[in-house]
Amino acid sequence: MDPRIRTHADILVDHCTDLDPSDDVLVRAPPAAEDLAVAVAERIGEVGANPSISLQSERATRAYLRASDAEDFETPEHLLAMTEAADAFVLIKGDRNTAELSDVPTETLAAFRRARRPVSEARMGKRWVGTQFPASGNAQKAEMSTEEYEAFVYDAIDKDWDAQKDHQQQMVEILDPAEEVRVVSGDTTDLRMSVAGMKAVNDYGEKNLPGGEVFTAPVPDSVEGEVLFDKPLLRHGREIQDAYLRFEGGEVVAHDASKNADLLASILDTDEGARRLGELGIGMNRDIDRFTYNVLFDEKMGDTVHLAVGKAIEETVPEGQPLNESAVHTDMIVDMSDDSFIEVDGEIVQRDGTFRFEDGFEG
Repeated sequence: MDPRIRTHADILVDHCTDLDPSDDVLVRAPPAAEDLAVAVAERIGEVGANPSISLQSERATRAYLRASDAEDFETPEHLLAMTEAADAFVLIKGDRNTAELSDVPTETLAAFRRARRPVSEARMGKRWVGTQFPASGNAQKAEMSTEEYEAFVYDAIDKDWDAQKDHQQQMVEILDPAEEVRVVSGDTTDLRMSVAGMKAVNDYGEKNLPGGEVFTAPVPDSVEGEVLFDKPLLRHGREIQDAYLRFEGGEVVAHDASKNADLLASILDTDEGARRLGELGIGMNRDIDRFTYNVLFDEKMGDTVHLAVGKAIEETVPEGQPLNESAVHTDMIVDMSDDSFIEVDGEIVQRDGTFRFEDGFEG
């Protein structure tokens, strides 16, 4: 086995979920990522924890969804019970075909997400990590050879996470006490939002591997302005290009896209909370230096901002603050590398992708 896979497994078990012998852990992986599932199982065995491991096929999921009536979806109580009983989760992605779900009707996908919402909410309250195996389908979508994509993935994952934490903490100290954030990019994005009372979180490779962002939650009704997401979004095998949102009073009041605008509309129509922002994230992982059509990596790039419509991450919303609820959490990305800036309480803290605490910053 490639030694980088074992290193990946060690980080997942020891750094991300910090398993001990008393833990019941669920491991979910697609067949394309079986090697990583094997390495994770081996490391769990060395720790002495108790795993349940399943290889889940998107082909099978597609078959189920296409054969189902969206009105019949219910929360799977057996899956909810298993989720509630587990202590930790290792969720692995890896595609042979990134478009496997592309011919599933959007209304079916939305209904399926709503029915599974209690399961995802139960998992969010536990220790969990989501990661990516460098499968051939993802390499192809990223327009890389398999070998090149493997190097890209492992460079982003196998790094000094303590040093990354320290680097990102500088942004946490700017954002955490902030009242207002403004994001401007060219003449297509000018968005203001309150973050007063919300918590800024330092993601250094715990719940997401790779990590590499600082994120918080906007006050739901405070978002004003417009944003053009100039990086594509891959959702259920379909690509949304040039997604545009206009906010008034915190709610999306106009939207469009140059490709698959209907899919964007279906996301926003999932429920009431899907038309509000649940997250503002600032990418800070400099080892992710190219766009790969994989939001787990793309949102961490050091010259990007991502905004998620839908559910706010509870860790960012202290008790007593308004929490946006939704069955979706859909991240979309703005390139901040040129003619762009982030302003916090009237002070520019990033210009053209460079932070004020980095060499080359021009305020």
